[in-house]
Amino acid sequence: MEPAILAILSVVAGSISVVTYRFIKRRNQRLLREALRKKYAPDLPELKNHETTTIVHSETEKIDDDDNQDEIPPVVRTKQIEELAEKDYNEWETRDDSRNENIVELRLILEELLDEMPPSDEEFDDEERIMELEVRETWIEENDEELEEHATFVERENVGSGIIVEDSPPENDDLEQRLEREGGKSGSVQVSLAWDDYNDLDLHLFCPSGERIYFNNRNSECGGELDVDMNVKPVSKTPVENVVWTSEPPKGSYKVGVHFYKHHRKRKTKKSCKFRLRVSLYGKIQEYSGVIKYGKAMQMVTGFTIGNQDELSKKYQNHEL
Repeated sequence: MEPAILAILSVVAGSISVVTYRFIKRRNQRLLREALRKKYAPDLPELKNHETTTIVHSETEKIDDDDNQDEIPPVVRTKQIEELAEKDYNEWETRDDSRNENIVELRLILEELLDEMPPSDEEFDDEERIMELEVRETWIEENDEELEEHATFVERENVGSGIIVEDSPPENDDLEQRLEREGGKSGSVQVSLAWDDYNDLDLHLFCPSGERIYFNNRNSECGGELDVDMNVKPVSKTPVENVVWTSEPPKGSYKVGVHFYKHHRKRKTKKSCKFRLRVSLYGKIQEYSGVIKYGKAMQMVTGFTIGNQDELSKKYQNHEL
């Protein structure tokens, strides 16, 4: 066979191999993504769009408001576990196992909650709720260094565990009603957490300045505020928490954590809790779904970066994972 023909056949075979490899890789990523959605968010609809973008707002977009035509800074979200290739997901699982070991080593699981107790349907009055707040504050003071160490360990993660909700929220979604009921504010950046039982989940917002907004630091120096914090006592089976910037937020990298602080033993309230997280960035809403188990590490559900790379006040990518 002529050398020229052999060369052509070699090129064709190489091209076919590349195309086949890319096809198999995309198929495996799609199958992994579907498997993770079934594992972490089994109630979500089937995928319609297998390709997603991390760009929330481009550099050219403006706020759609007749009285305010300010430009929206570029906003990019983190990559989520369902978008990872299998190798990257396995590496994320290894890091997640390390985080779960960390919270046990630091003894941050409330010991009195480990004993099995019968479920309760008792109601709590205001005095008892105040007492519970005092108990939590005392526990925090005693474990402050360990809590900070665990939060810092979790903060290093650059991949979100939340599963992207591609479709619009269902018609019966009541997150807005819950926020209105509790007096939650809205703003240029707003992060809201909702779940459907009496457990106490906590929202943690890691800011570019290095501050962490959570129940023990409700107002940050950079303008963020936790204005709704629920279920310190099991008072609601439709709770919500809310962090908001009513003024212009600082540019930089933000991360959103969720911690299963306390399992309340009321009927039908289990140690595994489904949650949904809504992130509103200059009016553009992104929704995530997930499940968190009591006794496990805080989850880094998602994150986003506001501004250009040179403008960032904190560069998480320099952290070693």
